[in-house]
Amino acid sequence: MSTEKKQIFIVDDDESVRRAMSILLSTYGFTVDTFTCAEDFFSAVTNGVPGCLILDIHIPGLDGWKALRQLFASGSSRPVIIISADKNGGFNEKALKAGAVGYLQKPFNDETLVDLINIAVEKQGRD
Repeated sequence: MSTEKKQIFIVDDDESVRRAMSILLSTYGFTVDTFTCAEDFFSAVTNGVPGCLILDIHIPGLDGWKALRQLFASGSSRPVIIISADKNGGFNEKALKAGAVGYLQKPFNDETLVDLINIAVEKQGRD
């Protein structure tokens, strides 16, 4: 088993959410980089950089759905977890159909997030 820290990228416009997830995931041994919008993420992180992306749906500029489509259209196989505070039903199914490895509605359980990240990172290692 590799002792290398697993990289997590968080794109969410809510500073408190980014900070809380960053602190949480750091305590689990992940390396975390955060971004306020998808454009900043795409500018900073190339497809060749491994890691799991946690992507909020409602972000300024390129929203989460469009960012997800752009990511996969660019040839990326990076695992993506979609998050949203929206109570609108059907997002889980929509996220999975769009290629995400999972969907979590805010607020979500810390262990559920970490478990989903571990599944996503393991899947990436097998692909």
